[in-house]
Order: sequence, then C-alpha cells, then structure tokens
Amino acid sequence: MAAVSVAEAQEKLDELIDRVARGETVEIVRDGEPVATLRAPERKPEPARRKEPVDLERLKAIRDQMPVQTESAGEFMRKVRDGERY
Repeated sequence: MAAVSVAEAQEKLDELIDRVARGETVEIVRDGEPVATLRAPERKPEPARRKEPVDLERLKAIRDQMPVQTESAGEFMRKVRDGERY
C-alpha cells in the first residue's frame, strides 16, 4: 500500500484515482498518521440470469387481452407534447 501526504494527495488526486482504479490501495497521511484510505469499491456480483425459457404462448395470450391502440404513436406524442398530460 502506497502512502502519500495530504498535500501530495491534493496535488495528484487524478493520478491517485487512476492507481486505485488499477487495484492499488493508497493511504493518505497527515503528520505521519493515516487519515484516509483510497481503494476501489467492491464489485457486486451480477444477478443470476433466468434459466427457464420464456413461455411464448403465455405472452401471446397476455398480448391478445390488451386493447388495440387506435391512434398512431405520432398522434399520441403530439397530445403529450401539446399539454394533454397536464
């Protein structure tokens, strides 16, 4: 672990952040006593992906129950833009 003074940390913060991003830990000291430690955050594991296949027939059944959109996307967006949303 590298140790740097507060003054040096202020001057070279960008460089210290780059070092930490590469996996180093940097200790900041004042009058020889540690006052802060810079280290990269712990990475959270990615969530597990869904292993079962998507049931397409069930999705189609849900879609078939939805009402048909009567206006075009352009008309809808014009209404939103022109203030109908308020």
